[in-house]
This record gives sequence, structure tokens and C-alpha cells, in this order.
Amino acid sequence: MEDKRLTKTELSLTLLVLHVSIACSHARDTVSTNQTVRYNETIVSSQETFELGFFSPGNSTNHYVGIWYKQISKRTVVWVANRNTPLKDTSGELTLTLEGFLILRDTTTDTIIWSSTNSSATSVRNPIGQLLDTGNFIIQEEGEGINQEDPIWQSFDFMTDTLLPGMKHGWNLVTGFERQYTSWKSVDDPSVGDFSVRVDTGGYPEVLLRDGLEIQFRSGPWNGLRFSGDPNLKPNPIYNFTFVLNQREIYYQYNLINTSVLTRVVLVPSGHIQRLLWIDRIQDWSLYLDPESDHCDQYAVCGPYASCNIYNSPVCTCLKGFEPVSRDEWRVADTTRGCRRTVPLDCGPDEGFNKYSNLKLPETQRSWYNQTMTLVECEKTCKRNCTCTAYTYLNISGTESGCLLWFGNLTDIKMFADNGDALYIRMPLSELDSIENSRSSDAGIIVRIIVPIAFVVFVILVSICLFYHFSRKKQQQQGTPGNDFGSDPENRSGNEDLDLPVFSLSALLKATNNFSMNNKLGEGGFGPVYKGVLEDGQEIAVKRLAKTSTQGLHEFKNEVISISRLQHRNLVKILGCCMEGAEKMLIYEYMPNKGLDSFIFDKTYSDVLDWPTRYHIINGIARGLLYLHQDSRLRIIHRDLKVSNVLLDMDMEPKISDFGMARAFGGNEIEANTNRVVGTYGYMAPEYAGDGIFSIKSDVYSFGVVVLEIVCGEKNRGFTHKEHCHNLIGHAWGLHHEGRSLELVTKCVGESINVSQVLRSIHVGLLCVQRHPEDRPTMTSVILMFGSEIPLPSPKEPGFYIGRSKQDSQSSCSFGACSYGTSSNNELSITMLNGR
Repeated sequence: MEDKRLTKTELSLTLLVLHVSIACSHARDTVSTNQTVRYNETIVSSQETFELGFFSPGNSTNHYVGIWYKQISKRTVVWVANRNTPLKDTSGELTLTLEGFLILRDTTTDTIIWSSTNSSATSVRNPIGQLLDTGNFIIQEEGEGINQEDPIWQSFDFMTDTLLPGMKHGWNLVTGFERQYTSWKSVDDPSVGDFSVRVDTGGYPEVLLRDGLEIQFRSGPWNGLRFSGDPNLKPNPIYNFTFVLNQREIYYQYNLINTSVLTRVVLVPSGHIQRLLWIDRIQDWSLYLDPESDHCDQYAVCGPYASCNIYNSPVCTCLKGFEPVSRDEWRVADTTRGCRRTVPLDCGPDEGFNKYSNLKLPETQRSWYNQTMTLVECEKTCKRNCTCTAYTYLNISGTESGCLLWFGNLTDIKMFADNGDALYIRMPLSELDSIENSRSSDAGIIVRIIVPIAFVVFVILVSICLFYHFSRKKQQQQGTPGNDFGSDPENRSGNEDLDLPVFSLSALLKATNNFSMNNKLGEGGFGPVYKGVLEDGQEIAVKRLAKTSTQGLHEFKNEVISISRLQHRNLVKILGCCMEGAEKMLIYEYMPNKGLDSFIFDKTYSDVLDWPTRYHIINGIARGLLYLHQDSRLRIIHRDLKVSNVLLDMDMEPKISDFGMARAFGGNEIEANTNRVVGTYGYMAPEYAGDGIFSIKSDVYSFGVVVLEIVCGEKNRGFTHKEHCHNLIGHAWGLHHEGRSLELVTKCVGESINVSQVLRSIHVGLLCVQRHPEDRPTMTSVILMFGSEIPLPSPKEPGFYIGRSKQDSQSSCSFGACSYGTSSNNELSITMLNGR
């Protein structure tokens, strides 16, 4: 009997221990230091929502540490630790170290195959790991409450292919840390696949899906309610969502409203983003939302200035006021080159904006935004900048507020039946909707008036054409030249050197609308420059020698001869010339973004040039100068390099222009002397301004000034610091010697700044403006300095750095003693004759 009672007691104790053991196993949601998780052991969140342990995906024989849903029948992994370094057997052990690192060790080979990162490891005391019911595994100090905002480490920061509720998808701007998710290679292989989803911050932020480096899909910009390209993203009873954009963070996030629902966003191996819901009835995941709903969601299907509408056939249509770049290509459904304007812009005062509704807004990589502007201020800001092609408001959730500007082509536009966004596109006067409405209302009146006078006008035109035809015929019989360089023997003698296409005056008059003031782009020492459009639609810039110009035929021929045979991506391309009668003109490729000075010296538009763009421009100018000094057929000294002579194309690629002052050297010639000093105050090297000695090193000096101006956003000439009288060069040199060079950087580069690149640029700029030419580097050395991390020599005292006192601020000082005195806003090239 006693043996039986003992057996019952032992049985009761065994059941009690088992019950406690089961209860403990259910409660284990943490791992302590030096505690090990082995194969077939798991950590379970407190509400048993998620589980962490070892698994093998699909038909794979490899083993991984991951997190999956605990209470559903179909194992669904949402996070993988060692996705690129699998275990080959079941001998893995997961351990939390005293320093706060989570380590996965292969005990067979005694090697660490994966570990968590920990920037705060040196200050960690008593770390503990915990799996939360959100699916986030965090490491924090024991005894603290759950702090998901600032743990020592969390799995949510290192997403794999899944975006869970509460995850922040985007950027921490303070630390520069990015959170993005990437596809598995296949259902059997969780290693990093070809597809990635990230928040792109090249312009106004938007979400991009990429296949490698190629964009496959983009969300469109956030409009205060949703992403512009996803009108189906609406308020619902399952989850809410938000997009945060401030000085510290940029991220997208969604959170559950009904916590009993299981939903996730996953990037599947085939490259599609899907929102899935778990349906208990069918015990499987069901597709709830797919942002890529049709063919028009593919990136740039229709090219620039065209919209895609899946309900049309064909799906691509040019926006109103635009026409196909190639009608032949569109006839065979090849629309990737998109559309162009029917009437080109001329930056005239009468240009306005047409409103286009229900659109997915264009890609924003070349955009600018302000979160506080009104719509009226936004329109004015866009209209003041000739490179601005469209605008809209940022926030449609309440009052229309914020401002988003586009520069360059408008690409990847989709048309919706409703619920789309509005876009205001810049148009010439003749294409404005208000003009068309006025025309249609007056159409009847116009018809009644025009018919009676049509015949009279026709007769007059025919008479003029006949008169012109017989006059031209008579001139040709008398030997008068037509499209040659004119009757002047001096002009014709230069024709053999001018190896360029010759444009007729009549063609240029038509292209520029008789040199209309509305077509005028600017004016320099040579004369005015006009925008023109040839009959084939090509945009050109026409440089017309003014009768009052300080330059003349010598500079005209010099520019043609100097640049006609130069071919480099960072030199402006000359297309031809015209010399008829007293007219002398040069025809260049049109640069839509005009001169670099219109950006860096304009407080309104300087924000468009972030630091990467400025650094790209600096390097482009350097490559262009290197070509002139070393790689071109003749060694070319520019002699008038300045910010306003650097033009920017549609992609902000810098191109050196204005070769009227240039000199060509042959052989090993590198220096010359002249009694005719030409150039621009503030950019001329001391030895050139004072003694007429110019060389490749005088160009290097000018380049150094340009670099400092790009970094600082201020002009060298006319700059006077409130605490001293140095010009920009002297101010930069003083800050450099005191280790305070970063104070020189313009505020508009903001958080895009790369400190090491900025400091290196200032250092190289100061090396280029040293007083003595032999101390300055060649452009070959400059390129090497920018392209490597080689140590740089300390710059010596620059030329022209001592400023003027406040008492004599209205007077000029002598060359070499101080800065150039009071400057005007323009930067006309000057010519000085020095006596010998």
C-alpha cells in the first residue's frame, strides 16, 4: 500500500513539474546573456503572435534563423537573420553576448556566420533580447521598459522581404541609416534577390521598386493623403498609414486598427509588391492590394510629356500641347521616347500654366519642394525660373498648401478616371487654355471678318513673293554672294578656316522671331544671345555681335576657330555661324538651364543645387579644362573662365562656353605675353592682370575662384566680410588656416553635404589661387586630387586676397595690393591695353 501511495505522489510531482515547464516555455519571449537557442528551440512572443527559431524554406536543405507567425497553419517567415550565409546542418547556436551582440555560430566549424550590429556595445550593461508581438526582436538593457524607438538593436531596422505594421520604411536623416526591403531569390532561397523597394530622396521623396538599378515602378509623391500613383490606398477599417517628412526622418509606416487581423506587405521574388491578408476560412493568404494594377504602372511606358491610360487603345497619349517625338515610332506602338512641345517655350513674360487633372504626378528626381508655400507663391516661384516646367501643391488633405516644382522633362504620368492629382504645366501663350477659350468664343466673328479680306491678303503675299524672287535672281546674276560670308574680302578670306555649317540670316530671323525680346536669353561683352527654334524643331542659342560690342571680328573668328574642332562633353557645342552684311552670329546648342551663375548667386534657386550636383559640376568643369590644356589638338588657354561662362544642360551637365578670348598654343608652348589683357575682374590671375602673362596656370587660377564660388554661393568680386576687408579668396584662406573651412559652405546645400568632399574642394580651390603660377597645380593634378584620397599640400598665400577698408570701399585699389573695389552686378568681359 505504501508503494502505491508513493507512486501517486511521484506522479503528482511529475505532473506539477510538467505543468510548470509548459507554462515557462509559453512565457519564454526573452533570451539573456550567454543563453543559447539551439535547433528545435524557439522564442515565442508574449501573446504567441510570433516565433523565432531555426527553419528551412521550401525544398531547401539549408537552415536559417528567422521570425514567423506562430498561430497560423502555413509557416510564413517575415524576417531572416543569416539570409546570405545559411547553415548546412542543424548544429547552429544563437547566443546573446555580454556586449549586446546576437551571434549565430556554426558549432561544427566553430565559426560565427552572422551577428547583429551594435554601435553602443561599449556602454551596454546586462543586455537582454526580447521578441515582441509586433514581430520585432529587440536588444536592450535589462530592467528598462520596452523602447522600440531607441533600442540597442532591433530586427525592424534590417528588413528582409516583408514590411510589417510598425516598421519604418525610409531614412533616419540624423544617422544616415536607411531601411529598405529586398526580395528573396526564390521561395526556397531567402538570400538577397534582384528586386528592392526603397524611399528615394533624390528630389521630393517617393517609393521606388527597382530591378537592380532599373526602376520598375514608383509610387508617385505623397500628397498628404496617399501616394499619387496609388489612388486605391484609402482609409479602411484594417490599418492606417502615414508618410513622415521632417528634418530628422523620412519614412512610410502603417499600423493595425484591428489587431486581430494579420496583414503584411511583401516583395515577392518575381518583383511585385503585394499586400496580403490572412483568411482563416481558407487557411491561406489572400491578395488585398497590389499597387501595380496594370500595364500603365510600369515605369515610363509612354516616355516624357505623355500619359498612360489603360482604358485607351493604344494606352499612350501626348498631353495637350505636345506631339510625338517620332510619329513613325508611335504608329508601331513604340512610345518610349515620348512627346515634345508643339510650340517650344521661350521664357517670355506671357507664358502661363495649363491645369491637367486626375494624374499620377511625374517622377520627382529632378524636383524641389517647400512645405509651407501657398499655391500662388508656388506658381510665382516656378514662373521666375525658366527651367521650371511644372508645379503643384504638396498637401491635398485640407487647404491646398506646400509647393512642388519640376525641372526638365515630365516622365511617367498615368491618367486616372478620378481621384488623381492636379498638375500645372508651363506652356507658351499660344497654347494656354484661356487663349483657346477666347478663340473659340470669337470663332464666328473671326470667320465672318477673315473671308472678305482673305483674297486681298493672298494677292499681296503673291506679289511680295514674286518681287523677292526676281530680286534674288538679279543679285545672283550680278555675282552678289548669297549664304557665303558676305562680300567683304576679309570675311571671305577667313572662310577656309571656318570649318562650320553656315546658317542664312533669314533662317535665324525666323528661328528667333526676328530677334524678339521675348527670345532674349542674356547679354555679354560679345552681344545679346537669343533662343531660337529651327524648322526641324531643334532648339539653338544665337550669339549676335552687337554694334557697340567691345569685341569684334577678331574675337568672332577666334571663337569659331578655337571651338569648331573641339569635341568634349563639358564644352558647349557650336553648330554653325552666320556672316551676312554687318551681321556676325554664332549658333550653339541650346542650354535650357542657362548659366551656372543663375543658380548659385540666386537666393531663390540656389536650393536646386544640392551638394552632389555642385560637386558634379566642379568635376565637369575640371574635365573640360583638362581637355583644353592637354587633350585637344591644340593647347587652348580660355582666358575668361568664370561662373557665367559655365552653362548647364537639361541634366545639369556643365559646359564651358565663350571662347572669344581664347588663345591656341602649339607644340610644348605653355605661356605667352600680351599687351592686350582680356578677361573678367575677380577671375584674372595676378601675373596676367598685372603683367599680361597668361598660361594654363592663369586658367587654373580662374578655376580655383569658380570652385570657391560654387562652394560658398558668393561672388569673389564684391564680397567683403563684415569682420575684415578680405574678398572671398582671402576669407576662405583665413578660415582654412584656422581649421574652420566648413563655415564657408552655403547653407542651401543643407543635409546633402559630404563633409570630406567639401573640405577637399575648398583645399583644392585654394591651391589653384596661389599667388605664384609655379605653385598652382595643373588640371591633371586637380583631377587626381578630386578622384583620390591622396594627401594635399598646404596652400600658400593666394593672390588678390587683401580687402579694402570701409573708408575706401568706394574706390579701387591697385592690382596685387587688394581686391578690385566696388563691383557691379554684371560680369562683362573687359579688355585692357597695357603700355610697354
